Amino acid sequence: MKTGTFTKLAVARRGAGRFMAAALAVFGAILASPSAGAGYSFETINDPADQPFPPSPATGGVTFTNLMGITSSGDTIAGFYGSGAAGDPNTGFVLTLPGKTFAPDNASFPELPTFNVAQTQITAVNENGTTFTGYTYPTNLGVAFDTQFGFYEQGGVFTMVNNPKTPDCSVAGDCDPGVITENQLIGVNNANIAVGFYNDSHGNSHGYTYDIATKTFSADINDPLAVSTVTAAINNSDEIAGFYTDSMGVIHGFIDNGGVFTTVDPPGATETELLGLNDNGLADGFADIGGVMDGILYNSLTKTFTILNPTGSDGTTLNGINDAGDVVGFFVDANGNTDGLLGTPVPEPATWVMMLTAFAGLGALGLGRSRKAARVAT
Repeated sequence: MKTGTFTKLAVARRGAGRFMAAALAVFGAILASPSAGAGYSFETINDPADQPFPPSPATGGVTFTNLMGITSSGDTIAGFYGSGAAGDPNTGFVLTLPGKTFAPDNASFPELPTFNVAQTQITAVNENGTTFTGYTYPTNLGVAFDTQFGFYEQGGVFTMVNNPKTPDCSVAGDCDPGVITENQLIGVNNANIAVGFYNDSHGNSHGYTYDIATKTFSADINDPLAVSTVTAAINNSDEIAGFYTDSMGVIHGFIDNGGVFTTVDPPGATETELLGLNDNGLADGFADIGGVMDGILYNSLTKTFTILNPTGSDGTTLNGINDAGDVVGFFVDANGNTDGLLGTPVPEPATWVMMLTAFAGLGALGLGRSRKAARVAT
């Protein structure tokens, strides 16, 4: 920034800029900090291609749509439909708003059979909507049997990613009984640094980052209190959110800031998983509190939690959050369906008064500035 002598008009403009910045900061904080008191409006969004499973008139079946990641503008959402049970494969999709246009990933890439892909999940999209991450399955035999391999999609090109430390559990004796090959990419930031995990031969998870530009893997990321660590989200400051399992088998959320790990557990939670993280210090995920799976927001600046459940939910998970505070995930309804969920912050009346007062002040300041400019001009 240049320095020097300012005219009175320039000083007035600088003051207006500071007021504008302050007002916008308040506005942004209000929208992005629901733990400060703002509520949420929820919308159920299900892929119309998601059909009840099993398709039997006797059972009726249930549907399964999961929203996983959202751009900061809120116009693009990554997700998938299908439970992954045998005969009900995961199908990744990209959802474009406001028109609710679903583009199935499995149909978008004719080269998928070349990669031996039977299922896909799209787990995240970066803020400019140019890079998606996720993972694939070569089979649809059921969750306990289907191995997983990470991928990213950039500029319409699909690229498989598999951490070289991932064991091939199809080789007899390479893994403990019951352990299958698992490697996933779950999150991605604007610098195209993806985050994910692989399972070792004992079935314990180890987090890592993957630089899409250089195609390089980081060293393992393990919470120091963990037996198993899953890194699930990365923001543009390279902070990472995820969850770990301790030596007693208890699952805790965590935030990793430059290698400094902070355990995150709401009061009374017996299990916590953080799955999304934005640039304003807000993480989301779920916690088991009193035997109920609740969607949660965690404000890492104030160390406070907010429980977020839509009306009629029998269990909620929040998977992603953008800088505007919009959250995506899913909930289980009374009929057993898994429904995609979009939550949007709605300021309370007192908050709107604060915002309107701030912007009214901006208008008065702008009017005064324009009159002063007119006097200078004459």
